Order: sequence, then structure tokens, then C-alpha cells
Amino acid sequence: MRLLELLPNGDIRLARHLKHDANPPYAILSHTWGEESEEVTFEEMDKGSGRHKAGYEKIKFCGEQAARDGLQYFWVDSCCIKKSSDAELSRSLNSMFRWYQRAAKCYVYLSDVSIKKRKRYKNSRNGWEPAFRESRWFTRGWTLPELLAPLSIGFFSKEGDRLGDKESLRQLVSEITGIPIPALQGSTLSQYSTEEKFDWAKNRITTLEEDWVYSLLGVFGISMPVVYGEGSMNAVRRLKREIEDASNAKACLRDLYVTDPRADKARIEKTKGGLLVDSYHWVLENGNYQTWLNDDQSSLLWIKGDPGKGKSMLLCGIIDELTRSTNKTPLLSFFFCQASDSRINSATAVLRGLLYLLVDQQPLLISHIQKYHDHAGKSLFEDANAWTNLSDIFINVLQDPSLRSTYLIIDALDECLVDLPKLLDLIIQQSSAFPHIKWLVSSRNWPEIEERLDDAERQLKLRLELNAESVSAAVDCYIHHTVHQLAQEKKYDDQTRDAVLHHMSLNANSTFLWVAVACQNLRNVKRWNVLDSLKHFPPGLNSLYSRMMKQIHSSGDADRCRQILAVTATVYRPVTLKEVSCLVDVPKNITQKSSSLVEIIGLCGSFLTVREDVVYLVHQSAQDYLLTDASGLYPSGTGETHYGIFLKSLHIMLEILRRDIYELRDPGYLIEQVKTPKPDPLAASSYSCIYWVDHLCDWSPNSHPDHEFDLQNGNILDFFLKTKYLYWVEALSLKRNLPKGVVAMKKLEAFVRVRDSIQGYVVSAEIA
Repeated sequence: MRLLELLPNGDIRLARHLKHDANPPYAILSHTWGEESEEVTFEEMDKGSGRHKAGYEKIKFCGEQAARDGLQYFWVDSCCIKKSSDAELSRSLNSMFRWYQRAAKCYVYLSDVSIKKRKRYKNSRNGWEPAFRESRWFTRGWTLPELLAPLSIGFFSKEGDRLGDKESLRQLVSEITGIPIPALQGSTLSQYSTEEKFDWAKNRITTLEEDWVYSLLGVFGISMPVVYGEGSMNAVRRLKREIEDASNAKACLRDLYVTDPRADKARIEKTKGGLLVDSYHWVLENGNYQTWLNDDQSSLLWIKGDPGKGKSMLLCGIIDELTRSTNKTPLLSFFFCQASDSRINSATAVLRGLLYLLVDQQPLLISHIQKYHDHAGKSLFEDANAWTNLSDIFINVLQDPSLRSTYLIIDALDECLVDLPKLLDLIIQQSSAFPHIKWLVSSRNWPEIEERLDDAERQLKLRLELNAESVSAAVDCYIHHTVHQLAQEKKYDDQTRDAVLHHMSLNANSTFLWVAVACQNLRNVKRWNVLDSLKHFPPGLNSLYSRMMKQIHSSGDADRCRQILAVTATVYRPVTLKEVSCLVDVPKNITQKSSSLVEIIGLCGSFLTVREDVVYLVHQSAQDYLLTDASGLYPSGTGETHYGIFLKSLHIMLEILRRDIYELRDPGYLIEQVKTPKPDPLAASSYSCIYWVDHLCDWSPNSHPDHEFDLQNGNILDFFLKTKYLYWVEALSLKRNLPKGVVAMKKLEAFVRVRDSIQGYVVSAEIA
């Protein structure tokens, strides 16, 4: 993209000193062309000529208006594109929508709207609105994307007077163009149908017939070669084919999606108080890391260490460093396993996450997935053959000749609970097969992981325990950073702050998590009690967890806190505040206020944290502790909690689910067109809808005879299936989780079959 700049003497020239793809903020001009002979060309601007032409006034206007808005650079299509180059012209037309979208300011220059013709109205809208409505600008093809793409658009008369902007004139512009106001305000264009978008353009014209089609490329999010002379019919045919292919690709990517690892990374960093450069920078100078990074014969690096040693944050830092060195890292994909979240604790989820980021960076790779997806749809990623399918696809992607040097990073292999051996075997095989693919993985010191990874031919290990000095120094930096933040927040005096620093340094034992949990505990301690409280903060994670649990057991809210902790440690994914309120016994006056619920969760020691209304366990080691006998949460085993979640799930679904809960009215409504209403009536029951059968099946009925029930004799499950089954299926469909319903019914059928007390009532369902 070439930019123009306005010089101090008023001259305009092409900016030659800017780096490629590193454009500064710029303004952009939208206008209608006059006689082509009167428009300034690239060649003329390059030579510094063309000032005598009528089109130069528009260029001058754009430069001067940009300067008034504090922008040094600007862009005008007539003189910034070298149209004599077919390749550049094609590239520019395919990039046009994005260029307008990225502009800091867009100026619409209306050469046929004047405020001087009606002097008695001066700048009033009555004076220029009739001409504005009839302006030629609203009839041209290329001005459609120029209207939709920019966030900031100002409309100007031929004299350069500002008439208004896209926001202040939204109603008038919508009336003239027939484009809905939300589309003018920047709502995602993908939510509008192909027919609607073609309808916006149907009355617009272009000088060259093919340009009518090419002007729509950005509106549809399509790129395709520009072939002048092919005729509009052929161009439309090609465009529609590209739209269909893009739609299939989007459907494929949507079905592949299980999580966006970039969002998981951001969540992990926020949960742990932000990424501190000094806490990971040591690893960049580590010998094994440098060998892995620079030696073609070293394709696998395994970072291993005990819980709480900062492995996840270490990988977050490495990802940031690799991202910054873009020349060395054409492709970077990563995944964070989390045992407490069933969506991201399996080998198939890992491959889906890695593929999702690879395709996002190199879209053509999706062809390897589409070959399978076109036949199987979403079940490709979820049925019994999902691992086989995904591993085949993944290997095909790694073999793609267009795939250059690539880094694949997987955090917390020990938290991959489903098919970990298969994932390890794939890593071992592929790390030695493709020298241009670098693997970096992390885990706890698990012998079963070590036994398998030792079979890798080009493996390096980075043991955190053998780098104790570096880890300890990093933890010290983290202690100083965190304690100083805490001291500012709680207004500690110097003596208190130094006492906290001293205690943390003595007892942290090079464990980041211990520091984080201890500081979180101190946030709930009054300033004058800090010094006494420090004496009771023992070294070691489990000792600290035991102290926290002892405090909970002796508190006035012990029962409620125990119930919340038991539920959050048992559920299959992190739950929202609304979902938690339905799964535990909380008074209604509390469930109606999220702030009150957050306050109650805050009483649960520092085992839990809330981010964007989702409740997370502070670390996998916290869940490990809570699930042990030492926590005292499960006197009768976890089965009792599973059964309680199952019952509460049925109650909330019986209360909430109803016919046409989203009020779509049309029984044939396409799921792609469904917009989740605000507030979402299914928000509180989403978890229950998806996982109620899993909790029933994970309950051990033989060890809880007091919970025996007969499906045929009017109990709650029998009542639910008879009265709410179809509404439940509808809810799963609206939440795009219908395949989970198929699996749930199969699990329920198997569960019923093994119940000695149940005969003759077998629930089965075929959900297409």
C-alpha cells in the first residue's frame, strides 16, 4: 500500500521511506471519478506532475483535511495504484476493503453537493440534503465497500465543508442506500445473507462491467483474481462459487473450533496476575532452549517441573518471544490443556486447537480438513473415529509443501486426560519426521510421560529442578512485583511490606503458585492483622491448601463454601456465575446479584478465581487437593456430588426449558441465522443441558442405595423425559451442541441397562 504525504510547503508526494506492511495511521479518500483524463495518475504523482488537473483538488483536499485531523499520511486510489501493472491492480482491488477498514479517517468528497448554491440556508441541512440524496456517489459500485468498511466516515461538500458523519447521518444514508443501520455502524457483515448484500449493490453502476463484481469482494470477504474482459456474467459466476467455497470453509472452521488458544492464553495470564518478563526471560538464554531453537537436529523440547513452578507462564513468555520474531516464525500454533475443563483435556481437543490456529494463519491449509468435512460434517471431530480422522488430517497438514518453519507448543500434557498415550505417540513420530517442525511441550514430572518421550530421537529436556537457581531468581522477581502491587492496593507501611517480602522469600520454595495463593489470601486480611497472619502461612502448596481449608471449615459460611468447592472441583468445565447459582444451594436474593455471588466465592479461600463471570480453579494442583480425602469435601465420595448436580440440573431444566425459548417463531429457522437474545434465557441452564447425563452416569448407585429410583414410576427423570425432552433437544440445538445430545442418550441408555431395579424403560433417540 502506497501512501501520500503533505509536505510543510503544501506539496504532495508519495511517501517513499515507509517500511512495507508497516503503515502509520492514515486517512483515505472516497470519491467519484470525473473524466479519466482529469484524474491524477500514479505515474504523474511519481514525477510530481498533474497539479493542473481537476482531480488534483480532491487530493489536495484529502491531504489538508488529514493534516487538520493530525494525520501525516493519506491515500487516494487514482494516484496510489500503479494501474499499468496487472498484478498490482489485482492485488489492490482485493485489498481495497481492508485498506478502507484500517483507515483512521475516511473522507467522502461529494463533488455534486454544494452549500453555496443555496446561500439562504448556508450550512443548514435543508440547503444540501436534496443534492445529498441525489448524489452520484450513492450510485457507484466502488463506493459501497467504501461506505461499509471504515469506522469513521466524514461527508464533505465540493467546497470542503463538513456535512456530517456516518453516525449523525445514519438514518438518511440508510434511507438512500437501503442498507440497515447496524451494517452502517460496523456490525459483522457475515450476519447478512448473500441475497441482502447483492440487493445493496443492484442499482449501482461501474464504468467497467466486471468492476461491479470486483467491488463486492471485500463485502463478501472474498479474494479472487481480477480478469478484465471476462464479462460480468462470468465474474458473477466466479464470485458466487468463491462465496460458496468460503461458506463451506467457514462451516468447517466453525465445526473444528473447540477453543481459541489465544483466548486461553490471555485468560491464564490474567488469572495469574499478568505475564512478568523477568519471570520467564531466563529460559531464553538456557542452553537447551537455544539448541532447540537453532539446531535443525533438535525438534522436540520437553519442559518438566513440579506443580506451581511456572511452566504455563514460561510457555506464555516463549510464545510471545516467538511471535515477536516474525521473520524466524512464519507459523506458530499452541494449546493449553486443562484437566478441569472437558472441552480442552483430550488429545482430539489438542489437535483441533493446533489446527485451528494453523488454518487461521494459513487459510489454504483448510483444504486438508474440508476433504473429510464435506462428507462427515461436525461428527468428523466428535465421533468414535475422531482421533484417527484428526491425526490423519494433522499429518497431511504437516506434509503440506507450503508449510514453512513451524512451532507447535503444548502446555500441561499431564492435564490431557483422554488419549494422552496417543498424543504422545504422535508427537514422538512427527517430531522426527519433519525437521522444519519444532515441538515444545510441558508437563509435571510424570514417569509415564517420560517413558514415552524418551523414545523420541531428537528430544531435549529442560528440567526446572536442575535450573533451580534461575527459577528461584524468577520467583524472587515475581515476589517483589506481586508484593509491591499488594502493598499499594492494601496501603501497607514499609515495615509490613518488608515483612511480607521476607516471609514470601523464605517460604516460597521457588514456587510461583505458592506466592500467588498466599498473596491472594492476604488480600482478605486487614492491614493490622497481616503480621500475625504471616506466621500461619506454611511453606509448601499442600500445607497452604490445608490451612485454607481449615479456615473454611471453621467459618460461618462453611457449608455453602464446601458445596461451592465440591461442585467446582467436580464439574466437567468451568461454570459461569449463573450456572453455579443453579448447582448449589444459594438464596434467591443472592443469585439475582452477581456481585453477591462473587463475594461468596471469595470466601472459598483462594481456591477459586472469577474472570469475566466464569469461575475457575486457581490451578490444577488445587483441584487435585480438593479431590483428596484431606479436603474433607467428599465424606461419601464424589458420587454424592455428581448425584446432587444431576438432580439440580433436572430441576433447573424443568423450570427454564420451554417451547421456542428464543422466540424464533419459524420452525425452519437456520441455526446459522440464530442470534442469542440478551439476556440469554438459557444462560443459567447451559451447563446442565449438556452434562446432566454425565453426572448421572458418574454417580455410583450401588454405593448410595438411598438414591434408588424407578424411571417408570413417575420420578423426576421420568417426568423430565416425558414433559421436557423435545425442549431439551431444542436447547441443545440453539447452543450448537446437538451431537452431545446423541452421545448423552447413548450413555443414558447404557446406564439404564445396567440398573437392576429398572426394567422395560429404555430411552433411545436418533438425533440427526
